Amino acid sequence: MLNDADSALLTQTGPGTPMGDVMRRYWLPTLLSTELSEPDSPPVRVKLLGERLVAFRNTSGHVGMLEEFCPHRGVSLWLGRNEENGLRCVFHGWKFDIDGNCVDQMGERNPFKDKVHVVNYPAVELAGVVWTYMGPRELQPPLPNFAWTQVDEAYRHATKVVQECNWLQALEGGIDTAHAPILHRALKPNSTRGIPPNSETVRGRAPDLEVDVTDYGYRYFGLYHQPDDSTFVRAYQYIMPFTQARPAEQGILGNHGHFWVPMDDHECMVWNWVFSVSRELTEEDRLEEGRGNGPSHVDQTTFRSYANERNGWFINRDDQKHETFTGIDGINTQDRATQESMGVIVDRKREHLGPADKAIIEARRLLFDAVKTVRDGGSPLGAGDSYYLAQAFQGKVPEGEDWREVIVPQTIAAWAK
Repeated sequence: MLNDADSALLTQTGPGTPMGDVMRRYWLPTLLSTELSEPDSPPVRVKLLGERLVAFRNTSGHVGMLEEFCPHRGVSLWLGRNEENGLRCVFHGWKFDIDGNCVDQMGERNPFKDKVHVVNYPAVELAGVVWTYMGPRELQPPLPNFAWTQVDEAYRHATKVVQECNWLQALEGGIDTAHAPILHRALKPNSTRGIPPNSETVRGRAPDLEVDVTDYGYRYFGLYHQPDDSTFVRAYQYIMPFTQARPAEQGILGNHGHFWVPMDDHECMVWNWVFSVSRELTEEDRLEEGRGNGPSHVDQTTFRSYANERNGWFINRDDQKHETFTGIDGINTQDRATQESMGVIVDRKREHLGPADKAIIEARRLLFDAVKTVRDGGSPLGAGDSYYLAQAFQGKVPEGEDWREVIVPQTIAAWAK
């Protein structure tokens, strides 16, 4: 359990907070490139780490990420005219380029544009995503070349959805491997609505967990002992501070995963990504019907889930008796429901963690360490490039074989071979 002070230390990410300082040392996935569809297209509001920003694609095709409010009189630049390589405030015509420089002042007879600057953050595009860096410029890390960003577009896909709770409980729900065969269980064999009862994770005993700390976070392993005395192993990756990679379906060489990016202390943006190097992704893969992240589950304008606390996450009690363990449609909708049901920030004084929570306990330790490291002037884990080839993997190990010799080597760049 955590006391209120320690919980606040990990959950608060606004400007000037210790965890906010940590978060600002990483590239943050911010927008899908398609949200800024073309040069001079309408700007987009962004909420990131408690700051209100506005993004725009200029005439030359480059993306700018500015503080939302004009430094003249505080009008939202989201109302602005995106024209001729700048965003012009509609109130008095002050215009700003992607570097935050004031380049024109229509309403001033004696312009002083060289003295005016709006807060701006570096933005890059990679794998169809706009990434933002909000930390000290001299400490800007290498580009976010995760394994899934390094494959062609036909082999990767990313979506996003707003989750109505603090980022930390969303992360902790995601890296908790023990919940998957319970929360996401389907009740009928060969069901496509969840993890079927004949799968290794459901047939196996409650998993043993092992965690190996790395220089980017940790690898963690769920060991599911099978009725035939073999062991089914799922190896995950936790990449600091908010990234998880998990194995793809059986027979597919690739990974699925999430980013849990704080918008403010009460909401986060959950990014869902997948890649495969064994086959191109299909339209069915991209719709994500079974996961609850596609257009039938998430409004593609607001990126908010249709299922939410206000409508009980569309829980179907008849389905709960006969079809799925929860009665909620979509695996990631089930995640959002359980995590949002805790309240916007869960009271961690009331929790009782056990051996199955080993990954959560270790993540908290690494986050506390990151706060101290940044306070002392160092670089936190995962701010380098050592995670570039990290991947998740799963496999079945016969009785008598050392699972570490079989599985661990596969967590480094097996897809790159």
